[in-house]
Amino acid sequence: MKKIAAITMVRNDDFYLRKWVEYYGRELGKENLYIYFDGLDQEIAPFCEGTTALKVPKIGKKVVSAEKGRLQFLSWKAAELLSGGYDIVIGVDADEFIVVDPKRGQSLVEYLSEARIKGSMSALGLDFGQKVGEEADVTESLPFLQQRHYAQIGTRYTKPSIMNEPLTWGSGFHRIKGRNFHIGKDLYLLHFGYFDQKRLEERFQDKDRLSQGWGKHMKKRSRTIRLVTDLKARKFECWTRFARICQRLVRPPYAWNKPAMFGLRIIVRIPERFSDIL
Repeated sequence: MKKIAAITMVRNDDFYLRKWVEYYGRELGKENLYIYFDGLDQEIAPFCEGTTALKVPKIGKKVVSAEKGRLQFLSWKAAELLSGGYDIVIGVDADEFIVVDPKRGQSLVEYLSEARIKGSMSALGLDFGQKVGEEADVTESLPFLQQRHYAQIGTRYTKPSIMNEPLTWGSGFHRIKGRNFHIGKDLYLLHFGYFDQKRLEERFQDKDRLSQGWGKHMKKRSRTIRLVTDLKARKFECWTRFARICQRLVRPPYAWNKPAMFGLRIIVRIPERFSDIL
């Protein structure tokens, strides 16, 4: 089996980070997790014990400059890990989880150890929302996938998060600079950043995020909840298969190394076989 690390950077995000440590710790081993806290004023939570968790000086004061600096920093750290004995590095935000379709019967390490990775690999993005009127507020006592069942197939979250050679991520892990991308079969990136109306409203009131200019971004992303609530859910197998083909072939005119889907808004219901993953 290949040696695989996961890295992330967080600020005031213990809710998601707890789940991140739990999931990737189970899949990769906590000793292979590298967490960088953005700001020396941050506190390292007890649940990070067993990981490499470090505080670093705060990167940037505004969202654009902070994102560029953050991803440059994480790209450097990934390169260090790859040159230091790791075969693969996964870079994701704390609210993002790369999972293998349970129908394969493989762990994440088993899947990636067999995969042909040409510099980097993407997982098909699924952006989870809350179906208002059907799904209640999220609770930490239950797995996410037992509380949320609908997601938009999102090109924004089909990210080249997996790399096996030193490369440079663009802002938000959305692309590898100067390189194409490949979407792994039966591999998904589950994004939970906007999957709960109440939690999203609390984020709108976070003075730290608002001071960096995240308010407009968060309000824009809240439309995921509206789309999941209003649009009819389509068949998972059929539309994820279509999305892989479409995103591989279609690119936005402003960025040839990012996926596109003609602006289609496709909501799918997640099969029950995923419900115990996280």
